[in-house]
Amino acid sequence: MAELRQAIDAVDARLVALLAVRQAYIERAAELKTGRDQVRDPERIEEVVAKVIAEGRKAGLSAEISEPVWRTLIEASIRHEFEAFDRR
Repeated sequence: MAELRQAIDAVDARLVALLAVRQAYIERAAELKTGRDQVRDPERIEEVVAKVIAEGRKAGLSAEISEPVWRTLIEASIRHEFEAFDRR
């Protein structure tokens, strides 16, 4: 069990590093957008979720995990992007 937990912790560390990269892209998007109304894009949200579900299926990830995780990630990212936009 200890080895399994170490493996999970290692995956979590890699996920955190990738999420930090994603956050940097979100912050860059906030710099590039010209209007606050551009931060939330419902069509883009659905496009991202559909891509994630499809990629997840290929990788063996259940949509019951991928979809709610990404929807939560997207909403948190949108909040972060609004904050970044407003700090400009």
